[in-house]
Amino acid sequence: MAIAEQPAACMAPGREPARAAPDWIPAKRIAFRFCVVYFGLYIVLTQMLTSLLLATTNDSGAFELDMTRPAKAAIVWVAARVFRVSGPLVTFETGSGDRLYDWVELFCILALAILGTALWSVLDRKRRNYGKLHAWFRVFARFALAATMFTYGMVKVVPLQMPFPSLDRLIEPYGNLSPMGVLWASIGASPAYEIFVGCAEMMGGILLILPRTTMLGSLICLADAAEIFTLNMTYDVPVKLLSLHMILLSLILVAPDSRRLINLFFLGRAVPGSSDSPLFLRARANRLALALQILAGMSLIAANVYGAASAYKVYGAARPKSPLYGVWNVETLTLGGRARPPLLTDGTRWRRLVFDRPTSMTTWSMADRAQRYAVTIDRTEKTLRVTKSGDGTSMGSFSYGQPDENHLALDGLWDNQKIHAELDRQDESRVLLKTRGFHWVQDYPFNR
Repeated sequence: MAIAEQPAACMAPGREPARAAPDWIPAKRIAFRFCVVYFGLYIVLTQMLTSLLLATTNDSGAFELDMTRPAKAAIVWVAARVFRVSGPLVTFETGSGDRLYDWVELFCILALAILGTALWSVLDRKRRNYGKLHAWFRVFARFALAATMFTYGMVKVVPLQMPFPSLDRLIEPYGNLSPMGVLWASIGASPAYEIFVGCAEMMGGILLILPRTTMLGSLICLADAAEIFTLNMTYDVPVKLLSLHMILLSLILVAPDSRRLINLFFLGRAVPGSSDSPLFLRARANRLALALQILAGMSLIAANVYGAASAYKVYGAARPKSPLYGVWNVETLTLGGRARPPLLTDGTRWRRLVFDRPTSMTTWSMADRAQRYAVTIDRTEKTLRVTKSGDGTSMGSFSYGQPDENHLALDGLWDNQKIHAELDRQDESRVLLKTRGFHWVQDYPFNR
């Protein structure tokens, strides 16, 4: 008598039902090998690893492997030998992700990925599929992308990345702004919009934490990353490489469900359930893996919330302000014993002084040119000491008096010349960008 096939209920307890993994076509196997090597190197070498490890970086490149000495030496060598770069590369953190150094590094990653894929394809040519490795690679890619979304999303939920325009920015002529400056100022002027964008980025990352919501999270991340990449390209923001790779990672995570999405949105067919391979054979091990993923996701979110809340008190709207906070118009100025009337042709005469942060001061000339300095203010002695921000060279020292909160007098030395200045504080209610507010009812557009 033929023995019937053993039903799933009679399997060993605690084991997932075994499913025969289909063979992959050669092109799919090669593409998968390339993606594993390329994106594995990109994530590990760049700031994505920093977000994933909840680490901070410094100029020595801690926690960013592409900033360590061996990586720097290799990238500089390739730049000199392959691309014939004669000048020195900027090999320290500048806030830009599109340095020449980053482009050369990307070439190195691409070359290593091609070489690694070829070698892997030769050594492992008999393997018919990578179902199990694909499951683990998806976990790695999910968390790398989610961590990056949390990093950038939380500094928008707590408006830090694009803060409300500073006093200097509010009085700077619009035409002096760079495209990136226009973007930063316009988004910063609408904290509600910035918070909304941050919530969208956070939502994409949160949905990536759970395997069952990965497809939806990937689609949201794809939309978020596409918007970010478009803004970076159209406003010349130097994070083009990272945002492009966020798009690519989103597409990689969506790819296994592409047929299901086509059936749903274009063909009107029934959509089968997900066919993702489990990480382990035993159900208990998979439940533990899920719990660890949730715990890791919660840790990433909590760390970013804490970091953003702490930074808000240092860099955000709750940051400390100068004791002389405000925009001060220079009404009268005597320099070297000679009166300097407010002539637009006098390019060196002060037009305004701006005190925003406790340790900085900006002078604005009659030609609307700004010069920023470091300043030390002693409220007890009522003195100011001004130095150049770069090298600490002394520029001047003053005693100051304030008969009331809207008037300021300065006496002392500036660039080795005696100076006396009388200033009036500019009324901030005249700054329309700060005072206009929101209106549900508008009979006419207010577009000034």
